[in-house]
Amino acid sequence: MSNELRIAGMGVSKNVISQIVGTAAEKVEGVAAIYGQDIARGLIAMLTSKPQPTTNAVECSVADDDSLVITVRLVVFFGYPFTKLAAEVRSAVANAVDAQIGIRVSSIDVCIDELIFPKE
Repeated sequence: MSNELRIAGMGVSKNVISQIVGTAAEKVEGVAAIYGQDIARGLIAMLTSKPQPTTNAVECSVADDDSLVITVRLVVFFGYPFTKLAAEVRSAVANAVDAQIGIRVSSIDVCIDELIFPKE
């Protein structure tokens, strides 16, 4: 499987798209991190032998109409309504991809994979 997507006559690395999506999503209030990309969490998992996430935090593909289909997996803070948070993430990601790559995003699936509760 190639790490490059061919979109509208150009090649874009999936890693570049992941960076754009991750940066945009993390700026949304209520998002703690992109799932599986927290360095401290990775070190703890390595030291305690806990399994690390096996899915990619950001997945992307090209639709038939040369638009992007994106899935982003998040860790979110408790207290933020999921539907509102997902809508804000979709908007931020679509705007960032359009601004940086100039390609339309046809769908963005937001998966909330972990919830962080406040310490009492």
